[in-house]
Amino acid sequence: MPDSPAILVETLTKRFGEVTAVDGLSFTMPRGAVWGLLGGNGAGKTTTMGMLLGLLIPSSGRVLALGHDMATDRFAALARMNFSSPYVALPHRLSVAENLRVYGHLYGVDGLEARIAELAHAFELTAFLDRPAGQLSAGQKTRVAIAKALINRPELLLLDEPTASLDPDTADWVRARLEAARAESDASILLASHNMAEVERLCSHVLMLKQGKIVDQGSPADLIRRYGRDDLEEVFLDIARGRRSA
Repeated sequence: MPDSPAILVETLTKRFGEVTAVDGLSFTMPRGAVWGLLGGNGAGKTTTMGMLLGLLIPSSGRVLALGHDMATDRFAALARMNFSSPYVALPHRLSVAENLRVYGHLYGVDGLEARIAELAHAFELTAFLDRPAGQLSAGQKTRVAIAKALINRPELLLLDEPTASLDPDTADWVRARLEAARAESDASILLASHNMAEVERLCSHVLMLKQGKIVDQGSPADLIRRYGRDDLEEVFLDIARGRRSA
């Protein structure tokens, strides 16, 4: 379904008992776009990501990823998607190369060893391919996790805080590699982040979540202009504190 959006979300809702974590989200993300999903802790970002991946079943509404309904046809979509989060650890006892092979086989990657070598070069992993994942530094683990997320050349990539806990230099290095990988494959990326400078750099459009609802959206430049602020971090604080645009 090449003409379908990367992501189509219609009145998506998720309740946990009496708590509504996501409340009627609707948005359409086009192919090849890089969008940001922003909000404070408890805004519903992680729950939304879980439903987009088919890991959580919506209470109501629906998600289409790459034209496939995640409630009825998610495996067709998942083969063309991938995900990365520093909060989801790779198996610690497996080496970096073994981890990449496992995920490569899961996705049925052709020419897997060549693909691993390509990613190892791009993300500077070659020197520790044989090292157990549990013995890596935070920056090395992040690079391996993103390499894993790119192993199948995904058409849709979901990133949850991809540079969390990294020093500024390493974070900038990772962002540059993500930009290069996206330019190479024209992948669609949905990025959840608390790093507003990162979002300004990578994203063409931003969804602002608060209490499970989209309370504002637009390009970073448009949001900064509408709120009369100097950067996206100030806009984020205005929205978190209930201030309206100018």
